[in-house]
Amino acid sequence: QVYLVESGGGVVQTGGSLTLSCKVSGSGLDTLALAWFRQDEYGEREFVATISWVTGVTYYGDLVKGRFSISRDKAKNTVDLQMNKVKPEDMGVYVCAAGIYRPVMFTKGLDADFFGWWGRGTQVTVSS
Repeated sequence: QVYLVESGGGVVQTGGSLTLSCKVSGSGLDTLALAWFRQDEYGEREFVATISWVTGVTYYGDLVKGRFSISRDKAKNTVDLQMNKVKPEDMGVYVCAAGIYRPVMFTKGLDADFFGWWGRGTQVTVSS
């Protein structure tokens, strides 16, 4: 079982920066890939970024590539999402997810169904 608790959401201006954090606990962390998804007002989940807990290898969605950065801290058991050059379309609920590591999670074949554990999310609001 894996438990995920997000924090760090809030209001950020267009072009600004914000850092989200996901506290990870449970067993078998070394078998996991951790990810961030953005959930819109209709409940649709869009992939943002993923990271291997063991190797630190990362993969990003096209809309955030070059602007966002995902990292993990094994000592603190956290996965952070550094959001830079924020755009209005980045607004939404950011949800942390974990799943058993599979190479396809780091390709365009990634699917939310690969992730079996989900946090409750943290709201990011972008102001103009």
